[in-house]
Amino acid sequence: MVQFKNVFTGQEARNYTKATTSQKSLRAGGKHNDLENVGYTARHHTFFEMLGNFSFGDYFKEEAIYHTWTLLTQEFAIAKEKLYVTVYHTDEEAASYWKKIANLSDNRIIRIKTNDNFWSMGDIGPCGPCSEVFYDHGDHIKGGLPGTREQDGDRFIEIWNMVFMQFEQLDANTRIELPNKSIDTGMGLERISAVMQNVHDNYEIDLFKEIIDYTEHIVKVKAEGNAQFSYRVIADHLRACAFLISDGIIPSNEGRGYVLRRIMRRSIRHAHILGSTEPLMHRLLPKLVELMGNAYPELKRAEDFISNILEQEELRFKLTLERGLKLLDEELIHAQPNSFLSGEVAFKLYDTYGFPIDLTEEILKNKQVSIELESFNNKMQEQKERARKSWKGSNEAKTDKIWFELHATFGSTEFLGYTLNQLEGKVLALIKSNTLVNSVERLKDKFLLISNQTPFYGEAGGQMGDIGFIRTANCTIKVIDTLKYIGGIIAHVCILERGEGIKIGDNADFTIDVQYRQNLKIHHSATHILHAVLHQTLGKHVTQKGSLVAHDRLRFDISHMSSLTEEQIILIEEKVNQIIRENSKVTTTLMSTQDAIQSGAVALFGEKYDSEVRVVSMGSNVINGKAYSLELCGGTHVTRTGDIGVFKIISEYAIAAGIRRIEAVCGEFVLKLMKHNDSILDNLSSILKTNRDVLTDKVKELVSSKKELTEQIMALQISMLDLDEKQIILDSLEISGIKLIYKLVKNIDNKILRLSAEQISNKCNDLVIVYINKASKLSVTVAVSKEIINKVHAGNLAKSISIFLGGSGGGGQANIAQAGGVDTSKINLLPNKIKDLLTDLMNLSLQ
Repeated sequence: MVQFKNVFTGQEARNYTKATTSQKSLRAGGKHNDLENVGYTARHHTFFEMLGNFSFGDYFKEEAIYHTWTLLTQEFAIAKEKLYVTVYHTDEEAASYWKKIANLSDNRIIRIKTNDNFWSMGDIGPCGPCSEVFYDHGDHIKGGLPGTREQDGDRFIEIWNMVFMQFEQLDANTRIELPNKSIDTGMGLERISAVMQNVHDNYEIDLFKEIIDYTEHIVKVKAEGNAQFSYRVIADHLRACAFLISDGIIPSNEGRGYVLRRIMRRSIRHAHILGSTEPLMHRLLPKLVELMGNAYPELKRAEDFISNILEQEELRFKLTLERGLKLLDEELIHAQPNSFLSGEVAFKLYDTYGFPIDLTEEILKNKQVSIELESFNNKMQEQKERARKSWKGSNEAKTDKIWFELHATFGSTEFLGYTLNQLEGKVLALIKSNTLVNSVERLKDKFLLISNQTPFYGEAGGQMGDIGFIRTANCTIKVIDTLKYIGGIIAHVCILERGEGIKIGDNADFTIDVQYRQNLKIHHSATHILHAVLHQTLGKHVTQKGSLVAHDRLRFDISHMSSLTEEQIILIEEKVNQIIRENSKVTTTLMSTQDAIQSGAVALFGEKYDSEVRVVSMGSNVINGKAYSLELCGGTHVTRTGDIGVFKIISEYAIAAGIRRIEAVCGEFVLKLMKHNDSILDNLSSILKTNRDVLTDKVKELVSSKKELTEQIMALQISMLDLDEKQIILDSLEISGIKLIYKLVKNIDNKILRLSAEQISNKCNDLVIVYINKASKLSVTVAVSKEIINKVHAGNLAKSISIFLGGSGGGGQANIAQAGGVDTSKINLLPNKIKDLLTDLMNLSLQ
């Protein structure tokens, strides 16, 4: 309901007062975290379909209760004696309506005193009491009525929830009545399906049964006993993962991507429990697409991409799953019921083996072992903060109130820039330092200007805002950017350049920078063609994950698992330029959103579209005779594809797991790039005293020569450091039963020092070797023979030496470690310091 927050509070008005919704919902984090219950109860899911209806100042409690009771008992024909309702304990009004409309007795109307029956979206915002409807699945199932100790059982299941949105929480101590009382109703499709299909368990409805049966056929293990829980987890998590990935979310270690990874890895672990040795989830995907693809076509469109992500993530986690489980088993060999697993081990499982903490908790639950969460949380604080932020409810800044007020007063700004570069407009509002002002008079002041109409395009859809000038009889204003705010308000980001100033009510001439706009058009139109070409060359799984359309370049982010090959980049460039050379007309058509999507136009996930949209078509598809590129877009575009001139990719790289970024330039900026590259080639030719046509061979020759010289230097340095066993005995010092080799060296590669130290420590028992390298800064290398690592830890010794030399510490493994230092004045004191450290360590080991 967050999308309706400002409608509930009255800050925003819609052209309707009632709405119905069907929403894809996920609960796997934040205050609504059902993850640990999924698969073990009859009603909990990570992904579920939430059906809702809303009233915005239209009907309220009495009508909502009437509609609820009528739908459930008459349209759905659910037996009245099976239904119980709850109300908030102070909401006598709701209780009286239930008696009046449903003729329910007092023992069927349960008053709940806790906040379970008072809904709020956060610390502030709209809120109100709830009323829920529960279905009794029968006394053969464990569980009690809501409000009792047994309420967490599966007998009485909530199938309907109404929020009577009648208050707004302003702060911790202030709650006011809303001017227009509203309704927010939710009904889980899975739960009502169980009732309608006469089963008590959501996992027994037709959809889940088909997925479980399909999985059972692949795994060859009966879905019974403890195995039944694993099948349920897999079926539920398959849906959640597929829908998250289809919406463009990729597994990662933070935010929504981390939530997806947690769910995926929990399902992979349950596949492991069932004995599945090969990746399983991607093999189940076709059944899910068959069952839900018609209702949710995004599953069909992204099937290849979802399958690839599922398989790659499962392969990645399977590499560490068994090793992590082995570590856990070793730690639990002597564990007693009600004991604790150290937070350090739990963190290692997370950090090294990729075990989300709740996966470790679930594994430990059956062994009655808990995690020392305090020490774990200390190590996880940064990740925990990011996860908490990613699930925090939205709470717009206070300055948003300005934009709601402006929209309520003036409505949207009329944008006429599709056809006009210059026009006369009227100043409606001025904003300076987030405050509405009547005038701006000081030169060089920065402010926002809102007018009734404008030719300036406000940044949206990736296209940057226009620049230009606003002039009156009294002043000249430079527009350095143009932004778009709530309700289509276009705000010009201005600096007062000359004159007496500007005030509300002034008429002004608005003129965009035409060349700047033309370059924006060129790069924006190129992104459309690029998008279509990527679909054709890489596959339909490619979805746009973000874009930037600047006057001098474009940036285009896509969902794709692997880097583009040189051949693919060349092919993409050729196809884009082929469409450009066609010089076909770029057409824009206004149509309804529904008609546009039915026509095949690409709509971007996450973008909000009006009821009427602009559909931009470019090029021709020789296969089907339709437009090569057809997209919903409110941006500005060239008249013909030939206006783009030429297209050139300048870079391609990963910005996140499964997300690639393509950067390119068009038109005159390709020529500038060519001139720049020519200049580089000319300089290289001059430096290397050779012609361009043999430049590549010359560079290869130099690289090969450098490699040979580097290898010779390394061999020489190793020979300078390496010692035979006799030399080791002669050069070493005896300290408490161990031999110490200490060497001060200059300007030797630390990799060589590490290699030499390892080789020497392996030649002799009871040996500690320490190198101090004086280069641009001090470095410490410590190696310890394997026979004494239980007495002398190389990482701890290196850390102590580093701190003595003014370094930050560092460390490493028990047998080899490296660290840094800065204080050269202490080098002469270091040999005695190392002797003291080793003496202390050996004495400690004897205690």
